[in-house]
Amino acid sequence: MKRADRLMQIVQILRDGTLHKAADISAAVGVSLRTIYRDMETLAASGVPIEGERGIGYRVTAAITLPPLNLTMTEVEALHLGLSAVGQSDDAQLSTAARALLAKLDAVMPEDRSRAPTGYGFAIYPFADAARGFQHLPAMRQAIRARQKLSITIDDVMRTVRPLQLDYWGRLWTCIVWCEKTKDFSDLRVDQISELRILPSLFVDEHGKSLADFTAKRVIAGS
Repeated sequence: MKRADRLMQIVQILRDGTLHKAADISAAVGVSLRTIYRDMETLAASGVPIEGERGIGYRVTAAITLPPLNLTMTEVEALHLGLSAVGQSDDAQLSTAARALLAKLDAVMPEDRSRAPTGYGFAIYPFADAARGFQHLPAMRQAIRARQKLSITIDDVMRTVRPLQLDYWGRLWTCIVWCEKTKDFSDLRVDQISELRILPSLFVDEHGKSLADFTAKRVIAGS
């Protein structure tokens, strides 16, 4: 095991806040006691809040800052869905923690991958509303990959659309579509879709109806 991996494993062992003897940690990671003592000194010097000493044991005494993480949008979706569910929990402590963690997630999301739709931004929507849209995301991703049209219903109005791109704006997913009913682009809130069905009809890029056309139109509108 590489030293960096071993140090991370030790942190995982200590993060429950209880006292762990060096001998137990040594057995868990498969190195000598002497190595564990050196590792503890290294972790303490790097800023990990470790309390303890040889012959007594060690524990982490404060919150641990996680290393930088690179998440895919699918991983963000999974994290958001899980936290949204916990946020609805009757356990006040867990619910509060989930909401706090979601706020931290929102704070580090890119604010402008192009330009946020007017009125969307990082507005805070009820957790139940945000979670409602997740049921449609797998089908929407599939349709975007396969370039299949969708039949969607919003406010009792059914329309056929060409899904072009999913965007995440912090507790809110939107989908850029070309609507065959209005003959124009639209940026739809996924949580407002009441019904969604993948159609067998495929689509190809056509002039004026592609994602590139939408982006160009947005740039012109913002200039």
